[in-house]
Amino acid sequence: MTSPARPKPFDAVRVLLVQARDTADIEHQEQLCFLERCRLRPEQLAAVNVTRDRLHPGLLDGFDALMIGGAGEYSITEDYPFTEPLLDLIRAACDGGLPTFGSCWGHQAIARAFGGTVIKDRERAEFGSRWVELTPAGRTDPLFGDFPPRFLANMGHHDRVAVLPDMAVELAFNDSQPNQAFRLKHRPVYGTQFHSELDAHRERERLLRYRDLYRQELGSDAAFEAILASLAETTDVDHLLYDFLVKFVVQARPVID
Repeated sequence: MTSPARPKPFDAVRVLLVQARDTADIEHQEQLCFLERCRLRPEQLAAVNVTRDRLHPGLLDGFDALMIGGAGEYSITEDYPFTEPLLDLIRAACDGGLPTFGSCWGHQAIARAFGGTVIKDRERAEFGSRWVELTPAGRTDPLFGDFPPRFLANMGHHDRVAVLPDMAVELAFNDSQPNQAFRLKHRPVYGTQFHSELDAHRERERLLRYRDLYRQELGSDAAFEAILASLAETTDVDHLLYDFLVKFVVQARPVID
């Protein structure tokens, strides 16, 4: 695999995206979301789908970063044929120094890969735009340090990281739950429970696509419509994935502590 030991031009950056999507429309939409938030050209992003592609560490060869998206139909609390290969892939990326970023399900997968605890918690499910706050560690973090102490982020989950891995640092939380963002110590490996790849427009698309599932979660049409009405621009998060690539691939910035 490629380890960014020295600075690299942004237009030469190559990213591998791991997806867990059963339907072609959302698979494609998720790819577009990562392209937009990372500010990549289509040829700079390659995708593998755990539902049909065989995962192995060799997939990382030639890439400068690994990103792991969401999963409307799957829970990282359960075991599937792809679960162990996915966790092995994440550990291989970390061992090789490959910058790695997990969003929502990907965040949970990174936590599980290194011994954290992920639980189903439907009572604390989060949808739409919600406020998130940085921890003291988040305020001095190489990636989140330029964020305001409190910011809006787009949500869509009912599983959550209840206990971080021993080697992780909590970077953000909110009034609903801890561990909204974390990173691994001494490694360019990050996870956000919120969807860092979704702006307000893409969040609305995603919610509408999974309308039946979310209505079931929320209990009524009125509750679902209230979530749609609450959507707001999440300007700070909109540049997070791009900043991640700039800091840890283009600038090859080390992670401290």
